[in-house]
Amino acid sequence: MIRQLSHKESNHSEKVFPIVLICDGLKSPSNIGGIFRVCDALGIPEIIFCNSQINFNSPRLQKTARNTQHHVSYSENKNTLNAVNNLKDNGFKIIALEITDSSESIENLPLFDNQKIALIIGNENEGVSDSILTNSDQCAHIDMNGKNSSMNVVQATSIALYTLINKFYIS
Repeated sequence: MIRQLSHKESNHSEKVFPIVLICDGLKSPSNIGGIFRVCDALGIPEIIFCNSQINFNSPRLQKTARNTQHHVSYSENKNTLNAVNNLKDNGFKIIALEITDSSESIENLPLFDNQKIALIIGNENEGVSDSILTNSDQCAHIDMNGKNSSMNVVQATSIALYTLINKFYIS
């Protein structure tokens, strides 16, 4: 019989990847909690929340994050462009996760191995702001197969981060 393992019995290695996640106007407490949880699970060491009002006392955030907000480093910045430029100055490749007229499938991004990456995700309704798209090195999208052209920001972020990690950092 197959037995499900508890968290303590699970045998996983802890890895950290040179990826920073920038959240451009993320608002929903459940999405913010989900972002913390995904970043913790995938070894993303830092989140920068821009133009967000985060209520860490929110029951929705706490329930969704499951205490990962205490393990993943984060900062808040009112100006997304300042955060982007700071990371550019520190050698990060800036990738906006957004469908645009020039975006490429995240599967086909031409990046170099071990490149430091800043992945930008946008607001739940508006996506990544135009000024940030203009200042990104690349725009990437997730190929969609259904009728809808978008998905929830946490699910999209999970797919994008997983793809980047497996494509560029895990041999």
